[in-house]
Amino acid sequence: MSKKYFLLIASLLLFTGVQAQEEAVVTVAKSQFKINVLLPGFVYEHAFSDKNTLYSELTSGFGYRSSDFNNESTFYFMPFIQEQFRHYYNLEKRAAKGKKTAFNSGNFMAVTAIYNFQSISTNKNFGEYVPSLTIAPVWGFQRTYRRKFNLDLNFGAGVNFDRYNTDLSIVANFSLGWVIGK
Repeated sequence: MSKKYFLLIASLLLFTGVQAQEEAVVTVAKSQFKINVLLPGFVYEHAFSDKNTLYSELTSGFGYRSSDFNNESTFYFMPFIQEQFRHYYNLEKRAAKGKKTAFNSGNFMAVTAIYNFQSISTNKNFGEYVPSLTIAPVWGFQRTYRRKFNLDLNFGAGVNFDRYNTDLSIVANFSLGWVIGK
């Protein structure tokens, strides 16, 4: 009789433990700070719920432009701010496969707003780069590897607004860097 009770209790505990593992909620990091090295800048990502974050990035863009028309060329430097409301949608699936979800390693969909400041170093005779705002839905993924090395890629299509035009725009952001802190 005691063997039957033991097997019944062991089965219930095992079933309850497996069920609890399946129902475990995998969540995003409460907050994290990153440094980008590809285009120097800083990122802060703050969680609003188990799967949603606000991603804030202050970084810089560099470029080179030349013209055969007036035989001039110029380098330019443009700081920009990017805000994304991200929804990470595959964290449980990654965890179930034994893949890392730490430091928000997962796939996401987001709405992004990018504000490009006016270029602070350009040849004014060659061309003027004006401030602009781009709004777009994007899809992307973020992975954090050993030693907190971070890779983040997202892309989509949206609308760019500046003082002169409103245009359709391709949005792509690729960053390499490190998560700082815990």
